[in-house]
Amino acid sequence: MVEEQTHLGDDSPREACGVVAIYAPGQPVAHLNYLSLYALQHRGQESAGIATSDGERITVVKDMGLVSNVFNDRILAGLDGHLGIGQTRYSTTGSSSWRNAQPVYRGAAEREFALGHNGNLTNTETLANESGMLPGTIASDSDLIAELIATKIGEGADHNSSDGRELERALLDVLPKLEGAFSLVLMDEANIIGVRDPNGFRPLCLGKLENGWVMASETPALDIIGAHFVREIEPGEMVIASATGVKSIYPFTSDRVDPKLCLFEFVYFSRPDSQLYAQSVHHARVRMGEQLATQAPVEADLVMGVPESGIPAAEGYSRQSEIPYAQGLVKNRYIGRTFIAPNQELRSLGVRMKLNPLRDTIEGNRLVVVDDSIVRGTTTKAMVRMLRDAGAKEIHMRISSPPYRWPCFYGMDTGSKSELLAADLTVQEIKEYLDVDSLSYLTLDRLIEATGTHNSGFCTACLTGEYPVDIPENLTKEVLETRNHEKQTSEDLTVGDGQTLFSPTTLNRE
Repeated sequence: MVEEQTHLGDDSPREACGVVAIYAPGQPVAHLNYLSLYALQHRGQESAGIATSDGERITVVKDMGLVSNVFNDRILAGLDGHLGIGQTRYSTTGSSSWRNAQPVYRGAAEREFALGHNGNLTNTETLANESGMLPGTIASDSDLIAELIATKIGEGADHNSSDGRELERALLDVLPKLEGAFSLVLMDEANIIGVRDPNGFRPLCLGKLENGWVMASETPALDIIGAHFVREIEPGEMVIASATGVKSIYPFTSDRVDPKLCLFEFVYFSRPDSQLYAQSVHHARVRMGEQLATQAPVEADLVMGVPESGIPAAEGYSRQSEIPYAQGLVKNRYIGRTFIAPNQELRSLGVRMKLNPLRDTIEGNRLVVVDDSIVRGTTTKAMVRMLRDAGAKEIHMRISSPPYRWPCFYGMDTGSKSELLAADLTVQEIKEYLDVDSLSYLTLDRLIEATGTHNSGFCTACLTGEYPVDIPENLTKEVLETRNHEKQTSEDLTVGDGQTLFSPTTLNRE
């Protein structure tokens, strides 16, 4: 019998991974990588890996599991070197297996390099075919990038003497061919390199150590090792750090550079103590809750947030509405992201393994329950049932993002469009499915305003169906067909018991 793996976080999208690169002569780089990856664990829990170099050779250790499971003091002691990269992974392309754990390692023309990737390419199949790669040669888009770089280094070895810039030159040739989302960290024996795709779908920042440099997916990875945040790496920028200092190269033509940071980095993915577009993620989420309270007020006794990412927005809703805030759900902080059970009855207990209601807080009260998103709806429905069983008098759901209707091809794992609750249901139908007294989604214009970035450039494809980079040809037909079957061109984003509370038309949909 095949056991089914059930995601306890079904109502939230899942990320691709977190990456870090460190150049720090005289410091325990492997341990610094470990700590930085620990700070990025939320971005991926399937596998973890670190590669280091002592200037002559690269050593890679990677395995399935959490950072704390893969590494210990004995393993870290064997990772000598003054520079290194690391990755913690959640697979969105390629299987969840040791083969696809990263960093990816390659040796070419007596040179070595390793690579960590956050995001998804959209032209993997095309590039593989153009390069003459046989089916099964590559296991993922990250594997493809490494193979293209290794091939280019090998070709260059016939024409150039070794000057330590082989990886840099290969990247200048390969990067312009890549399409989609890719925040990369790379290393050879002497350099660390960070690259952000020309749209900057996934974050990457630069930090300064007393005697070195750090590049990481989020600023908490800098904070944990005492690095000073310098700036975000720009979309379309390649940053190289080595013994000679730091330099930037821009491999992409200016017409391709168009900042489109994933809006869900603000809504859900990034840690609340991260900075994006020079804004505090936590404060942005609080403002989302304030916007929700203004957009969709309701009479209630308590406001509560769904742990963890719904809590700042709940605080904002409470502050703006002046309805008291209370903790209504307790989260088991030690449960993994998935749990395996042989039948539906046991799988249905998965939500209770993750969340448990506080009956004394809930019983007899009218609740405003704030969460960041609803993707598949299974966890939200089960949570509402728990709150009802705990004696909630009324349940008013408030979601700090618009309805999630479209699949992502840039590094989020949301499944197919058919799995998305809002893809084929109106907000009224979702309200009835969840069995709540009212339901409101924050409108897109209010969400962007809450980020405080003055619309610095966001990808909103999962909310609007507008993809900044062409999606894979084999999936275009499915997306266009579902777009043609939309039930409404605009709809109420807030519904109560047969009553429309707010009727915006801000979703830019065809």
